[in-house]
Amino acid sequence: MARPPESGVDGVPKGFVRAPARVTVAVPMKTSLSTGVVFEARKLRKVYHTGEVEVVALNGVDLELGAGELVCLLGPSGSGKSTLLNILGGLDVPSSGSLQYKGWPLVGSDERTLTQFRRNCVGFVFQFYNLIPSLTARENVALITGISRDPMPPEEALEVVGLGRRMDHFPSQLSGGEQQRVAIARAIAKRPEVLLCDEPTGALDVTTGITVLEAIERTNRELGTLTVVITHNAAMADMADRVLHLSDGRIAREEHNETRLAASHLKW
Repeated sequence: MARPPESGVDGVPKGFVRAPARVTVAVPMKTSLSTGVVFEARKLRKVYHTGEVEVVALNGVDLELGAGELVCLLGPSGSGKSTLLNILGGLDVPSSGSLQYKGWPLVGSDERTLTQFRRNCVGFVFQFYNLIPSLTARENVALITGISRDPMPPEEALEVVGLGRRMDHFPSQLSGGEQQRVAIARAIAKRPEVLLCDEPTGALDVTTGITVLEAIERTNRELGTLTVVITHNAAMADMADRVLHLSDGRIAREEHNETRLAASHLKW
């Protein structure tokens, strides 16, 4: 495993904290509204093997993602979007290449380090909400705040996504869009540096989907969270700072939006 940068106190680089005593590695520490490069990837490659068949999901991806950005990963099924998102979030590891989080090498880190990284630094939002039916919205969010270092109160997280008046309702009493917003509140309650969204509107109609995107947009704007959204929907690209078009496991091209379009103005 690579050694951390030589700075800070007691061998721990600045901006990092030590894991609990049973873990002998340092893990990155989240800081509110930080600046600079959050992720830096070089020549990321991911190959899956099914019997004798080799499937190349990522084929030499280079990218940098900065604090506070809203970035859209756009491309068809099989282009490598989800694989890239999973590697950024520490859910998967590349076959080769390098990936750093705020200067800390994630490639080569052991599972305990990656678990600390996922727990403290990253919030995930998936297409399906994964809420516990027997718990209220407030209680679903509290599941995360109970294991986080510096969480916001569940009530505050639900207010951010516009569900302050629905926090004591069960998932069965909420619409699909409201359930997805609970999932977003759960993801942001631990104040992550990074919010990774995998097709967050894929199971929703247009009107409801825009409401969910407004919640993501507000999180990015008010909390300064680096936000990465993957989608098939090209219309969503207009709300991003940058759009990365993926094809055959590569970044085919990159676009910058000088002005972000508000989610409420998106049309598809």
